[in-house]
Amino acid sequence: MWGIIPAAGIGSRIQPLAFSKELLPVGSRRDGETERPRAVSEYLLERMVAGGATRICFVIAPGKSDIIEYYGGSYGPAEICYVVQPQPGGLCDALFRALPLIHDDEMVLVGLPDTVWFPVAGLRLLGDGDLSFLLFPVERPELFDAVVADEAGNVLEIQVKQQGAASRWIWGAFKLRGAVLRELHALWCTRTPRDPYMGTLVNAWMARGGRAEGVRRGEAYVDVGTLHGYREAIDLLRRRDALSPQDECAARPARLIAAGERA
Repeated sequence: MWGIIPAAGIGSRIQPLAFSKELLPVGSRRDGETERPRAVSEYLLERMVAGGATRICFVIAPGKSDIIEYYGGSYGPAEICYVVQPQPGGLCDALFRALPLIHDDEMVLVGLPDTVWFPVAGLRLLGDGDLSFLLFPVERPELFDAVVADEAGNVLEIQVKQQGAASRWIWGAFKLRGAVLRELHALWCTRTPRDPYMGTLVNAWMARGGRAEGVRRGEAYVDVGTLHGYREAIDLLRRRDALSPQDECAARPARLIAAGERA
């Protein structure tokens, strides 16, 4: 299984930085007996590996060689490769840069490298259908791609950064077949202007008969692309670290019920 990580953005909302935003230290990790800073993108790699990814492709911009130097050729059991997005072209353009590497019958995981979310094994909750989104409840869905779905989880519409969004559930990661990624690319090439956002492209794909599933199993989601989000991520990690395994199991159903009440 592949994982695609779009890492070509300049991170204008959190600049100035002396390095790629994907390497922003957020929290820490253990290296043997030593505690070390953890790059924000490591949280996504950890979740992709937990979701079954054995190969990961970073899509980077020219000049982002620090990501290559940081990760090299592997992360845990997963092999890493890199492709270049020559110029900024939005999320869709970045994802399609990895298309030559992927076969139609392979499954693909996609997430954003400047986010921190739980549960760690959330990608395992997604099925092997054509396209499925892992959904998270948030307080301000107008800042994200809000996903409107019926009670069975069938996605009806994705509202991209829309004021007065009809759902408080946003997508934080998704899983799709390589063949569907190719279908989306073919459709994207016919559209003028070409979609920078995945949500508008998926809406057009569904209008042509495509089906997407929304899985409301996300517990917490933070966009670390702003200073406010960075502080939220630190607070989230501190709260999660404070929970014992027993507390974690007890807290999870309560959070999910609360999230459902806000839908």
